[in-house]
This record gives sequence, C-alpha cells and structure tokens, in this order.
Amino acid sequence: MRVIAGVCKGRPLKAVPGKKTRPTTDKVKESIFNRIGPYFDGGSGLDLYSGSGGLGIEALSRGIDEMIFVDRDPKAIAVVKENVERCGFQDKSEIYRNAAKTALKAIVKRGLKFRVIFLDPPYMRQNLVEELEQIDRDRLSEPDGLIVVEHHESVRLNRTYGELKLDRSETYGGTTVVSVYRNAANE
Repeated sequence: MRVIAGVCKGRPLKAVPGKKTRPTTDKVKESIFNRIGPYFDGGSGLDLYSGSGGLGIEALSRGIDEMIFVDRDPKAIAVVKENVERCGFQDKSEIYRNAAKTALKAIVKRGLKFRVIFLDPPYMRQNLVEELEQIDRDRLSEPDGLIVVEHHESVRLNRTYGELKLDRSETYGGTTVVSVYRNAANE
C-alpha cells in the first residue's frame, strides 16, 4: 500500500494489522482519484471510516488542505497517526477515535462542511443510507462537493439522497463498488 500521486507519491503506508480492516487497494484508489480529481486546489475532507488513512492521505497528497480522520478501532487510529506522520501531514490532520454516528454529530456541532467525504465502512456493518441522508440533511458537503462511498455489491443505494446525486458507480473485482455522489445543491 502506498500513496499513488501528489507530494507524497510513492510513500509506503502501513496497513492495520489483523483482518478487521479491509484496505482500499492501490488500483481502486488510483481509479477513484482519477475520477474525482485527480488533484484538488484546497478544501477540507472527511475520512469517516479511515482504517489506515489511505484515502484521506491520498487526498492530502493531491492538494486537499486538511483532513479529519475518524475510526473507532484503536489499532486503526494508531496506524493513521503513523501514516500521517510518515507523510508529514500532522498540521493538516485531525484524528479521532470515535463511532461514525458520534463523529457526524460532533461535526454538525462544529458547523463543518467538506469538499470530499470518504465512506468506506466494514461491509457487514454499514449504515450508508442513514449516513448519506445525514450528510444531506445537515449539509455537511459543500456545494458541488463529492461523497465517495465504497461498498459491497450487495448493498443497494439510491440514485439520490436529497441534494446528493449519484454521479457514477463502478464495480471492481466483482464485489467492490465505488459510488460517487455529488452535492447538486446549486443546480
């Protein structure tokens, strides 16, 4: 696992030990960023199920100004911290050990909005519909912001959640689907 492009291109990233966390493969990560960027000219991001932090770190490497990393697994949080340090992004990162639902409530209280949000929950314990509805309801995405959802092919998501519109969806390896929603509030 490594950073694919940007200021930290080629930097190796540590994976979370054990089998609880399923890291996004480099091939899928490269495809995601080729579709949503590939580079950014600033903005904030949220990596809600950060695991090793690979998606959020890739976004930072490609120009996102700051990233909030959230995971409830203490091993994952330790790995995110190590990977953020490897890339020198400590001053651009906030890292929290918390459940997604609790983290979203805290984000709402802070009044934060994001240019890009990554949702990559464990396949068997996902609440994507509720989270997408909350992101829309609480306006956590900037106008024209992106929500990148990685999920199992058996999970059926709507084409719209309020102002969030499905921009594209692609299947990888027969079971992994990446659905990209765009905040179409200005349309």
